[in-house]
Amino acid sequence: MQNQEIKIFNTLTREKEVFKPVDPPFVGMYVCGPTVYSDVHLGNCRTFISFDVIYRYLTFTGHKVRYVRNITDVGHLTGDVDIGSEDKIGKKARLEKLEPMEIVQMYTNGFHDMMRIFNTISPSIEPSATGHMVEQIEMVQSILDNGLAYLENGSVYLDSQAFFAKYPDVYGKLSGKDQDNLLSESRDLKNQGEKKHPSDFAIWVKAPADHLMHWPSPWSEGFPGWHLECSVMSTKYLGSPFDIHGGGMDLQFPHHENEIAQNYSACGCAPANYWMHGNMLLMNGKKMSKSDGNSVTPDELFTGDSPLLSKAYSPMAIRFFMLQTHYRSTLDISDDALKAAEKGYQRLMDGFKTLEKLTFVEGSIHESEEKEIIAACEACHGFMNDDFNTPQTLASLFTLVTKINTFNNNGGKVDSISQTTLDLLKTTFKGFIEDVLGLKEETAADDNLVDGLMQLIIDIRKGARENKDWGTSDKIRDTLKVLEVQLKDGKEGTNWSKNN
Repeated sequence: MQNQEIKIFNTLTREKEVFKPVDPPFVGMYVCGPTVYSDVHLGNCRTFISFDVIYRYLTFTGHKVRYVRNITDVGHLTGDVDIGSEDKIGKKARLEKLEPMEIVQMYTNGFHDMMRIFNTISPSIEPSATGHMVEQIEMVQSILDNGLAYLENGSVYLDSQAFFAKYPDVYGKLSGKDQDNLLSESRDLKNQGEKKHPSDFAIWVKAPADHLMHWPSPWSEGFPGWHLECSVMSTKYLGSPFDIHGGGMDLQFPHHENEIAQNYSACGCAPANYWMHGNMLLMNGKKMSKSDGNSVTPDELFTGDSPLLSKAYSPMAIRFFMLQTHYRSTLDISDDALKAAEKGYQRLMDGFKTLEKLTFVEGSIHESEEKEIIAACEACHGFMNDDFNTPQTLASLFTLVTKINTFNNNGGKVDSISQTTLDLLKTTFKGFIEDVLGLKEETAADDNLVDGLMQLIIDIRKGARENKDWGTSDKIRDTLKVLEVQLKDGKEGTNWSKNN
């Protein structure tokens, strides 16, 4: 493990804190997963890519990470659990004339496919809400036994006033909302008449007669509140308290606040020590909105089939684009920004391929150059240790790309730094690009084809020049220039690269 402290911005304290696992080197991390009633949207993809990098870096630094990410397949009601509207999965099943579990399986498969496309590592455990109904019922019973919930007409509600009295400084700490704010945000919900207080929330809901997904319980045929599954599954697999609980900023309130309340109510303890939240995704400076025509799906990005896009973008270019912004900052997606990211990604990967071809030659070591390369390598660790700062890490890698290109212009011979420093450069570059940032070459077969065609063009140009066929030579040069392909003639032959 790297002998360096990792600092994490903890939403709970609003501060960066030195990360101290409960049981080092083991780390428990829980991230709220998707509700599988539709295709995963781009904002979710950003969240899961962000936590994929966090998972990767913790593993890279020697931690033994158990990463748990749930699948919400219960069929909760739309919005709050007690508004009386149709649940998302049930509604989709009715419209498609399918069983609810067919909907669940279809969109779970789609979610997994999208995560593979974006090169995210699968979690250690991916539990489903329907697979943990017994444990959820047990937690509801524990909260009832502790006097912090009550039964009304077959539904069980967490008693907010009893909770506030017992734990006066817990609820609202994560979101920064006080109790008055919480009450003012209570909506005119259908079942408000069943509640002792407007801020109470359901932890078990009696199912309406037409609700497709329901289970037997001591209180009614029903289903768990939508906050309950995360309280149950996180602590089942990670203990209490565990290390990191993550998710999108939109889950901070009420979902994560209610999770915390449920855990305290059941066992008198906090679920997690560090709470991490990824920020939202904008489109052309505005909140994404399908109804306003200001949104784009992952598939539309891949195909370019959107009036907001001028072309298609590859999954790795999109992943690179997302990593250019810190996970806690808003990310503004636009066609121009994606074009710039595509060029940046290609420049980085070209540097990666060039580095593999460099060879060490004994020469005169330039101390300043050695120090610059070592400092840039160390900076990659330093920036990732500082709350997983991927944009600054990428900046350090681009500093190294400049050095790599300088060596390449020297015929691919490295004679101004030591073998040890060259090895450090190669290890750092490969480790951070592949293992930490999760970037990769996307189409090896296509690359081989392009390389072969370019070599043919280079050979034709060489023959034309030897025969003083300047017309053909100039045509090749001008056509490649339009395509932003640059040829470099050197002692070792002619190389080509895409301009960035």
